Amino acid sequence: MLQSAAPPLSLPAKLALAAADIKLAHSVFALPFALLAAFLARPTATPPTHSWPRFAVQLAIIIACMVLARTWAMLINRLADIRIDAANPRTQRRILASGALPKRDGQLIGAACALLFIAATSLFYFLFANPWPLALSVPVLAWIAFYSLTKRFTALCHIFLGGALAASPLAAALAINPAALTTNLSIWFLAGFVLLWVAGFDVIYALQDIDFDRAAKLHSIPAAVGWKSAIWISRALHAAGFTLLLLAARPPTGDPRFGPLFLAATALVAALLITEHAILAKQGKAGLNMAFFTVNGIVSVLLGAAGILDVTLL
Repeated sequence: MLQSAAPPLSLPAKLALAAADIKLAHSVFALPFALLAAFLARPTATPPTHSWPRFAVQLAIIIACMVLARTWAMLINRLADIRIDAANPRTQRRILASGALPKRDGQLIGAACALLFIAATSLFYFLFANPWPLALSVPVLAWIAFYSLTKRFTALCHIFLGGALAASPLAAALAINPAALTTNLSIWFLAGFVLLWVAGFDVIYALQDIDFDRAAKLHSIPAAVGWKSAIWISRALHAAGFTLLLLAARPPTGDPRFGPLFLAATALVAALLITEHAILAKQGKAGLNMAFFTVNGIVSVLLGAAGILDVTLL
């Protein structure tokens, strides 16, 4: 007996599939830094042009932009890697690789996210007379999508991913107060920390695909130098990133509004990064999920929350 074809998916079902596959909750890696940068960029004098109600609207738009941009970037990644994901046992269940969501639907959802992102950035122009977010919206979309192609030609793909997420605090500061990017070095140091921190944990994440990447002629640091050397490179990236975090935390290079909370969070981040590498050294592949997702999620939330509290309680 012939089986009847599965009923077509509704739009909410398609969106739910996409959200689950790209792990929308992983926006937590960059969002706290974007929000922290927004607070740093807000003028301390808080004139009427930077009142709390106005600032709250700006933060809401930034959050919407972050979610839309990340969804766009992840869908581009899934679309670019359909054949690669289908061949890799670890990723073959992804919705586009497995056919659970048709490729055309993935393209349409991605295009919708890009258009909504551009529309959201235009609100900074129409509501707050700031043209920069809209002017840079298409270049930003192109930059964060470019990472998906880099593993085809360079082992430095992890740096490109870090750069994509590092754009978040810079973009948020630009949306709130463009002048802050010329006066507040902490925002740049935070962006540098994000770049190196993300690149370091992406090297860890790529450890699970060493054999597949080599067979498929894909580029990554683990595939290029092996497990042990890749771990040491990840450690070096995290050490360099932590140095930038220290520069962001204390004058004369750091924002003077950072106080004991952010300093305490910075110390805890050092402990968490050490813990991440200790887990990996002790458990190997078995510790990847805890080292990658749990520890790094705590790092971003901890720094973002502590920094915002320090800035607002000053």
